Amino acid sequence: MTQAPSSSLPVLIAGGGIGGVAAALSLARLGYAVKVLEQAPQLGEIGAGIQLGPNAFAAFDALGIGELARGRAVYTDEMVMHDALDERLVGRIPTGQAFRDRFGNPYAVIHRADIHTSLLEGAQQHGNIETLTGTRIERVEQDDDTVTVYDQHGKAHQGQALIGADGVKSVVRQQYVGDPARVSGHVVYRAVVEKAEFPENLRWNAASIWVGPNYHLVHYPLRGGEQYNVVVTFHSREQEEWGVREGSREEVLSYYQDCCPIAHQLIDLPKSWKRWATADREPIGQWTFGRATLLGDAAHPTLQYIAQGACMALEDAVTLGEALKHCQHDWPQALQLYERSRIARTARVVLSAREMGRIFHAKDVERLVRNDLWKGRTPERFYDAMEWLYGWTVDQSLAL
Repeated sequence: MTQAPSSSLPVLIAGGGIGGVAAALSLARLGYAVKVLEQAPQLGEIGAGIQLGPNAFAAFDALGIGELARGRAVYTDEMVMHDALDERLVGRIPTGQAFRDRFGNPYAVIHRADIHTSLLEGAQQHGNIETLTGTRIERVEQDDDTVTVYDQHGKAHQGQALIGADGVKSVVRQQYVGDPARVSGHVVYRAVVEKAEFPENLRWNAASIWVGPNYHLVHYPLRGGEQYNVVVTFHSREQEEWGVREGSREEVLSYYQDCCPIAHQLIDLPKSWKRWATADREPIGQWTFGRATLLGDAAHPTLQYIAQGACMALEDAVTLGEALKHCQHDWPQALQLYERSRIARTARVVLSAREMGRIFHAKDVERLVRNDLWKGRTPERFYDAMEWLYGWTVDQSLAL
């Protein structure tokens, strides 16, 4: 292990979600003292299930928690797409042994809280991580050697660097970049459903998507198949504002009137009708400012259509650690290398997710084109197309 140079000051991390805790673990493994500032009253993950590509497992291994995360994941047999109007199979990508052989790691689905727990358990093995909850940062000041963050109580927190992992509505990004969010107009309802309440005819060991005109539905197993994740997404008829508010079953039903009966079963499953109006941001060419940088959704918030938001945050955390090692812990130099290593890749994810959303939600003739796109395609050709995304490893994480 490369030891960090001695400094009495911690590294400050704004945000204690997946990206923030992954960054804390990455830095603690290098010998840094870390202080995590989290605005919520307690650390934890809201939301439901997420998908993990092989690149996420490469990141888990680099962070030393590969076994913990693997023990909590559900390994799917395939990714499968059906047309939600006529039940036609659009595409099927096996994720068994041939997939693992190609990418060196599996494809899996997992509850967000189980990733967060695995990262926290890894972090707790290092005694040099302090966490302050109920702490919302409001502004940042820095000089050549230190960064000072002021919270909502006016208290100052001084560190040798600041990692802004404070999510899609990042205060750190607002101060240094100040760019607007790009509201997608797409609305998401999410649910985790117990196995007993989930339709027997849809209990597939697959990451499954039903694609329709201006909408789609996703389902996959969680926690050993005892629960199922359900995600309902549609293009809103309203002018949406970014955020979460109460919705209704009636609203959801109004968007899915032409949906085939088998997929329509999913719409009745959510018990809570919270609706998320989604947004991303335009990719930026700079997210490091002196001794402050961004990570995860604060750096490159993305729509959910290629299931890589958490995976990118994990890659970021690993790459940050690798950059510090390579630059002998020269923070300004290391942060520049980290940024240079991540800008193009994460921008590609943001832009690819937008395009995949268009493909999922194709209608009329575009729907027919979509359904022809992958006809007769072999698993190997699918794997070739995914190589840029799933082939990431720590060994080639730095843009040297």
